[in-house]
Amino acid sequence: MARHGYRALALASGVVLATLSPAAAQDKTFNLAAPEALVESGLLKFILPRFSLKTQTRITLVEPGTAADASFGEEGIVAFEGLDTVWRFDAGEDADAQRFADWLRSDVGRGTVDSYEVDGAALFTSEVEVKQVVVEVTYDGDALRGEEASLAFCGRCHVVSEKNRMNSIGSTPSFAVLRTLRDWQERFQAFYVLNPHPAFTQVADVTEPFDPTRPSPIHALEITLDDLENIMAFVQGIAPADLGNPIQSLQD
Repeated sequence: MARHGYRALALASGVVLATLSPAAAQDKTFNLAAPEALVESGLLKFILPRFSLKTQTRITLVEPGTAADASFGEEGIVAFEGLDTVWRFDAGEDADAQRFADWLRSDVGRGTVDSYEVDGAALFTSEVEVKQVVVEVTYDGDALRGEEASLAFCGRCHVVSEKNRMNSIGSTPSFAVLRTLRDWQERFQAFYVLNPHPAFTQVADVTEPFDPTRPSPIHALEITLDDLENIMAFVQGIAPADLGNPIQSLQD
């Protein structure tokens, strides 16, 4: 982009800020980097002076690749959508830039973005629908060995499958019930740090040895990371338990 585009925007903001006292302008300021397409759209020339006038903050626009306190691009909060792009704003650690981020998400800031038009047509909207990409995690372990390991290591407390339904502790959740939890993967992968497991579990090359003065209260469970990978491969194939419909409040 020609440098005059950024300079013109800086001058436009300067007109608004000329009414501020030198001390006020010096106290509140940050450099902002923005892509050429966003600058040429005219949106920043429209919204930045309005924020500056409201907050007495001087914003200096710099070209992409230049050291800046904040930037529009692919990182940060979702700010608005337009030009076939969802624009994000990264405020970094600058307090004044973070204040601008809050303004962008406020009713006033959103309304300012929505009101910008070119030839009677709105080019940007603050109503942004961000599509969530869900990546399914799969485990490469041996599911059959995982079932064997689950029965050997976990079966004394949990119902692992039909094979040990009558040999577990009834107060502990079954594997099928645990599979209904949204964070089941994290729970299984890090089970050894969740109570009561740390008191009797050793994971090779991961956990610290037991304190000799505080031995395991029961026969210690010694497991390897390969065992855990096999268990994860087995558990991902377990159908979550059918717990029925959630209980309705009497006030519903």
